[in-house]
Amino acid sequence: MHPVRTNVSISRRSARRSVRILGVAAASAALAFTASGTALACNISEFSAEATCDGSNGVITVTDQDASGTPATITVFLESNGADAKQVGDAQTVKGNKAGKKVTFSEDWAPDATYRVHVKVDSGKIQIDTDITPNLTTPSTACKSTESSSPSPSDSATPSPSASETTPAESDSPTPSATDSTTAPAGTSDNAPSPAVGESNLAETGANSNTGLIAGIAAALVVVGGGAVWFGMRRRGAHSDN
Repeated sequence: MHPVRTNVSISRRSARRSVRILGVAAASAALAFTASGTALACNISEFSAEATCDGSNGVITVTDQDASGTPATITVFLESNGADAKQVGDAQTVKGNKAGKKVTFSEDWAPDATYRVHVKVDSGKIQIDTDITPNLTTPSTACKSTESSSPSPSDSATPSPSASETTPAESDSPTPSATDSTTAPAGTSDNAPSPAVGESNLAETGANSNTGLIAGIAAALVVVGGGAVWFGMRRRGAHSDN
């Protein structure tokens, strides 16, 4: 009888050990599953925000690195003296991934401004309704700087020097006109020799010699005329005597 009792007690102990082992294994599996579920659950630490520039326009970018892809609603507010001054655009929904899913809000933010980024998740057991901490502070330099606008006036000022450079070019044009006026006196000097040429022509035609010839002919005519008068008077005298 004693050996039977011993075998029964041994079998009971073995069963108890098996149950304990199964219980530990089940608990371990439950803990592992819980840990994995917690790892995949959405967490506020997986959200981040920054103020950047898209060309000359300011934007606020929110990144969701939730690997579970749980939908989250993002709302951005401009802060002033610790209170909401305005809401930036409309709320946007994002489904994150491990690489990071981004949503952008157009905002011409001012330097050193403060924005509150609120995240809300309502999906089954996952409940998030809080802000990204700390609040977003924009850079000290805005996207649209006064230096970028000042070059355009300087560019517009550049044509004015070019215009002034054109003015000397116009002042140079009168200088050739002065050379033209110099050419005009040269023309008058050319006309001056023409009278001289005329005088030379008179000299060549013997104007002085013609004058002497005419004077001689005139004298001869005077003599002839005088002789004719004397001869006529003499004939009249002869007729009167008869």
